[in-house]
Amino acid sequence: MQKDFVTVGGFTSKQLRFLIGRAIAEKKLFLHGTLPPTLERKTLAMIFEKPSLRTRVSFEAAMTHLGGHAICLSQGDIGLGKREAVQDIARVLGRMCNGIVARTFSHATVERLARHAPVAVINALSDWSHPCQAMADLMTATERLGDLAGRKLAFIGDGNNVARSLAAGCGKLGMRFALACPPGYELDEASLAAAGAGAAVTHDAAAAVDGADVVYTDTWVSMGQEHERQQRLRDFAGFQINAGLLAAAPHAIVMHCLPAYRGCEITEEAFEAHAGTIFEEAENRLHFQRSLLNVLIGEGGIA
Repeated sequence: MQKDFVTVGGFTSKQLRFLIGRAIAEKKLFLHGTLPPTLERKTLAMIFEKPSLRTRVSFEAAMTHLGGHAICLSQGDIGLGKREAVQDIARVLGRMCNGIVARTFSHATVERLARHAPVAVINALSDWSHPCQAMADLMTATERLGDLAGRKLAFIGDGNNVARSLAAGCGKLGMRFALACPPGYELDEASLAAAGAGAAVTHDAAAAVDGADVVYTDTWVSMGQEHERQQRLRDFAGFQINAGLLAAAPHAIVMHCLPAYRGCEITEEAFEAHAGTIFEEAENRLHFQRSLLNVLIGEGGIA
């Protein structure tokens, strides 16, 4: 049994398909008002080094839906790795709570929490990986497109934590993955290899989008990169999702993990034309993570 959820690549194709299928099924139960409160008297500790909208609300709401309780802990509350060692925090929370969610800068922090905590640790974002986002994305794509094997996902933008997690997910689910980015912003070789033999990196956005079933983008300037903003805006100028680019994939769904900066990575027109998918994708953070909590906390892990 795997007790933690730290990276997409740490799971088999079968396990990922199980998690997506389980989330879709439990979403239907929830929407029909028949999802049972399986985590009564359970508590989730949520560690936030970074500000959050979707992550905090989705996990906290999920625990409420399941009859449990979530505690939000900011860096000011616990001094993660500064006032108190990460491994000590992991052991304290593991004795008081039934699971730990961590949204951090350093991926090593999440790994250290998982190594020392006796309870489930879920990566809610690190500088290396964003597995819950990627799985909610793939859940949304499955709902919209059906079986994802043989489909193509084109990621237009920075080879960042979201791109890395999606590349791994595509590789596990038999999707073709294409990344279009400026020189210097590519994924590392190991992450690209995880996307499978059909994965491609190009500096031509139109080439990546050609034949895509999913066109995906993310902010060009992530938290912690604000000092690079002007340089990044110049570098990514030719990698915007707009009507001209989408003409190469007229039937594709467009996805964005949010927050969106209209006029930068995506135009207002393109965003609003695909807002239904984008906000369902955001909502699916709740549905996927609620199911994940059910599996990790309620059932002890993923077989």
